[in-house]
Amino acid sequence: MAKKNLQLGRTVNLPASPEEAVLDTVPNPHAGSDYLVRFTAPEFTTLCPITGQPDFAHFVLDYVPGKKLVESKSLKLFLGSFRNVGAFHEDCTVKIGKRVQQATLPKFIRVAGFWYPRGGMPIDVFWQSGKLPAGVWLPDTGVSSYRGRG
Repeated sequence: MAKKNLQLGRTVNLPASPEEAVLDTVPNPHAGSDYLVRFTAPEFTTLCPITGQPDFAHFVLDYVPGKKLVESKSLKLFLGSFRNVGAFHEDCTVKIGKRVQQATLPKFIRVAGFWYPRGGMPIDVFWQSGKLPAGVWLPDTGVSSYRGRG
């Protein structure tokens, strides 16, 4: 049975920071089966910690759940909590992966952060933990590396 205090189904303000954000979990109804869950966030935003200018990224988060699933509304609120916080690309990407890992204890997790250019240079950051179970299909992220205008 799911927790009664989930953010799902009620009005919740966007957390002021990732540290204040709560990642809700729910029981995995297929905990005995290995399968992949994918979340994509093509409009992720944060701020450059030096200039305060906005940074944009396309995130792909893949995980093979154990006993818990991350609840999607809480994940959206967590990702949105970066919007007014200054952080480097590497910090955001790894922090997202580690927080989801800590909340769900997955068998495998991979986060791909495809960052749009800052200072003329795109920075893509990838983090993973755990071992992909045999027989689980891990598709390509589907996000091309930045190519500019062709």
